[in-house]
Amino acid sequence: MTEKIKGIAASSGIAIAKTFILKNPDLSFERKTVSDKEAEKKKLDRALEVSKSELTKIKETAERELGKDKAEVFAAHLMFLSDPEFVGAIQNKIENEELSAEAALDDVSKFFIQTFESMKDNQYMQERAADVRDVSKRLLAHLLGVSFTSPASITEETVIIAEDLTPSDTAQLNRKYVKGFATDIGGRTSHSAIMSRSMEIPAVVGTKTVMGKAKEGELAIVDGLNGEVILDPTPEQIEEYQKKQAAFKEQQEEWKKLVHKPTRTKDEAHVILGANIGNPGDADGAVNHGAEAIGLYRTEFLYMGRDNLPTEDEQFEAYKAVLEKMDGKPVVIRTLDIGGDKKLSYLPLPEEMNPFLGFRAIRLCLERQDIFRTQLRALLRASVYGKLQIMFPMIATVGELREAKKILFEEKDKLTQAGTKVSDDIEVGMMMEIPAAAVLADRFAKEADFFSIGTNDLIQYTMAADRMNEHVSYLYQPCNPSVLRLISHVIDAAHQEGRWAGMCGEMAGDTIAIPLLLALGLDEFSMSATSILPARSQMLKLSQEELKQHKENFLKLDTAEEVVEYVKTNMI
Repeated sequence: MTEKIKGIAASSGIAIAKTFILKNPDLSFERKTVSDKEAEKKKLDRALEVSKSELTKIKETAERELGKDKAEVFAAHLMFLSDPEFVGAIQNKIENEELSAEAALDDVSKFFIQTFESMKDNQYMQERAADVRDVSKRLLAHLLGVSFTSPASITEETVIIAEDLTPSDTAQLNRKYVKGFATDIGGRTSHSAIMSRSMEIPAVVGTKTVMGKAKEGELAIVDGLNGEVILDPTPEQIEEYQKKQAAFKEQQEEWKKLVHKPTRTKDEAHVILGANIGNPGDADGAVNHGAEAIGLYRTEFLYMGRDNLPTEDEQFEAYKAVLEKMDGKPVVIRTLDIGGDKKLSYLPLPEEMNPFLGFRAIRLCLERQDIFRTQLRALLRASVYGKLQIMFPMIATVGELREAKKILFEEKDKLTQAGTKVSDDIEVGMMMEIPAAAVLADRFAKEADFFSIGTNDLIQYTMAADRMNEHVSYLYQPCNPSVLRLISHVIDAAHQEGRWAGMCGEMAGDTIAIPLLLALGLDEFSMSATSILPARSQMLKLSQEELKQHKENFLKLDTAEEVVEYVKTNMI
């Protein structure tokens, strides 16, 4: 019987194929004590080694297929399997409580999961709970000698139906056979959603019921454009969605024609469309999707998934690679944005009640100048290989910006005096993600060469609402008039001082937000590489001068819902 299930559109496209239900293996076991503790420890060691071997292969595949930053999650999984706190706790339970390896693992993993999940205000730590589940499931399966179905084993065209896809599941998807997937849980920012967009696999997540309603091998439609799954579709529905699928593929081919075109509106206004990247390999995807710049290079991925700080030379090579690949196009490289919610095993930091508002980013760098100066030297050395723009994150006060620039110029002078070539054409800007800085944008514009608005944080700080908290996620409103007024003020302040203003948050690639941002005069839009061509296509149909006539109207509205309706009625 045909059934339509609503979910969250996680990755664009339409898939029509038979279902492959990815069931969790039966990992039940009898809880018991043991007399031969050494045998249990050896069993644990074997399971650990097999799991490490599997994860190493998955990590290598992910790096090759998805890029290094998407594969970092598997580096984290491998670290768990070598973490003395995690593994040591299991061994201690075997030794001291005479538990079987399975029971010891179960106790320890539950403790870690509950600990991470209890950190309600910390998105990063809550994500670690999913990592522990994924790692523990793999380890327990090997302890029990249970084989579980791997998505890599799929050899015919399918759409995967699952409760959730773990990062290791998603990394093993073969795009030749997996045409789409739908899950019960998850959101647009979950690991599986992010990876599906990178792989350009249509996906619908957060359906809540698809796993219980789907039948193995029945035909299904995954509509990643509208966030719907249709089980056992009628012949008429199949024909309708085949037409939609063909139309979308035709649209993609049209978008490809824009790869080498500049981004212009209908009235010939020019803006820059850039890509957000996490490692040098991502620059290839940016170029292939027509990026006119790198609007955000997140350098923290250089520091993650390892057991020591990256050297100056390692960083230099990474920055140089991106600058060379972009062949003279602007590259905005953000200095280290880590600490608080994103921890490094080799960099002890204080425990904090609210890490998003804590010791992180520029605050950490100004305190740990040894780390900061090393990165700045690497950036300065790389500057001669392209058009470098350095950006400081999490700036709250003019004093912080001045101190960061002072350190940068000190390192530049040292390199120059030592005979090292450094470009004389480096712009130095800042992230606009703290409301206090946005309000004072007119003063910051006298100190910074450019602003890049980080809407992911700016919105949640402005609305005092963690977007990952389901109870207040309704307050994560990019189109709220208060947010739009802040953005408008930042752009206007930049222009008054002859500076440019960009945006590197998710909002920059949103089809409803694009007309609003054009009306506000945003100069640069930076987004995921796969969003660039659809955005360029949309802008070709819009007149910036006409959109600007609506600015005063939408800024006077009361709610985000009214703004969205206004855009749909008057601006698209």
